[in-house]
Amino acid sequence: MNTEKNGLDLKRVVDVFVSFLWLGCTSFGGPAAHLGYFNQTFIKRKQWASDAQFAQWVALSQIVPGPGSSQVGFALGYHRAGLLGAIAAFVAFTLPSFVVMVVLAQFGQQWLGNVFFDGVVQALKLLAVVVVADACVSMWRSFCQRKAMACMALLSAVFLIFVPFGFASLVVLVVAAFVGFFIPASTSNTHDPLPKVRFAWCLFGLAVALFLASFVFDTGLGGVFAEFYQAGALVFGGGHVVLPMLSAFVSDRVSDANLLVGYAAAQAVPGPMFTMASFLGASAAPQGANVWLWAGVATLGVFLSGLLLMLCAQNIWQGLSENVVCQRLVASLNAAVVGILIAALYHPIATSSIVSVWDIACVAIGFIWLKYKRPSIFMLIIVFVLIGLVRSYGFWE
Repeated sequence: MNTEKNGLDLKRVVDVFVSFLWLGCTSFGGPAAHLGYFNQTFIKRKQWASDAQFAQWVALSQIVPGPGSSQVGFALGYHRAGLLGAIAAFVAFTLPSFVVMVVLAQFGQQWLGNVFFDGVVQALKLLAVVVVADACVSMWRSFCQRKAMACMALLSAVFLIFVPFGFASLVVLVVAAFVGFFIPASTSNTHDPLPKVRFAWCLFGLAVALFLASFVFDTGLGGVFAEFYQAGALVFGGGHVVLPMLSAFVSDRVSDANLLVGYAAAQAVPGPMFTMASFLGASAAPQGANVWLWAGVATLGVFLSGLLLMLCAQNIWQGLSENVVCQRLVASLNAAVVGILIAALYHPIATSSIVSVWDIACVAIGFIWLKYKRPSIFMLIIVFVLIGLVRSYGFWE
């Protein structure tokens, strides 16, 4: 019996790894786009979790400092296959961009200016608009059926669009939680509990201990880990916020030219933007040192605190959400998450992707195709890559 269970767990871990590895190779567009891909792949198609559980993970990722989309992927992996599944999800989703960023740091950035590469990246950004728009519609239907929740989502989106700053998402969620206490519960509102995490407080203690210890080390690999760990532990708002912070942390180790290349590359490659740490870690390696080791230490440092805190927060959330009053809070937070995704759909996803009428047409057709025919992510990517190659020839500009 135990052998069968272990075999099933191992099969799930492998499934988690393969699924996230594919998304790590193809998920362009930044944190909000990644959430759209996760929703499409793991909630709608594979049905690993419910919409309610997914929304709670997104809410937690906005409250807890660290890499938002990677934290949601980490939680999905844990929910599917335990701690090994969480580690598999993180490694697989991060590995492709980690490799690309280290290679770029070693051998230059000629491919960044390649017209065909730029055309494909631009087309995949349009795909990100389609996927996130579909996620917004789906989650709106699930969490904004009542007028109060619809208003919460719209007001959250408007606030984030017109008052953009690093802690804006956190402010929206705090206000939504406060308002949620005063909104009557709806019997139609379903609440799906999150899985509890063993030794959650031990993980929290480890995260805090590493943060305090990071102020002791200032040289060599220990210093690199310390700097990137501090950056990851202090970032709210995901990848777009961590890029300038990482630049500030390592400005004495990496030249301004390399910082600009790393900043551009982090937005061009698929997967988490936090892998800019991989580029900077490799760039900071002294002459003759193993750049892969330095990049790995920097990458582990910037991700580790957010992943530890995500697991701990999930356990605390489980305890709170069993309270009837807190379930009203959950409903309000779910609506606010919809608003956060709508705002992200507008900026930075749409504003950085749609530059012509042809782009609008591609997005509209892609959205209708996805909504009514439900093609696989693989099929969508193939079609949009072909669109990108056509675009590279200047057929529409």
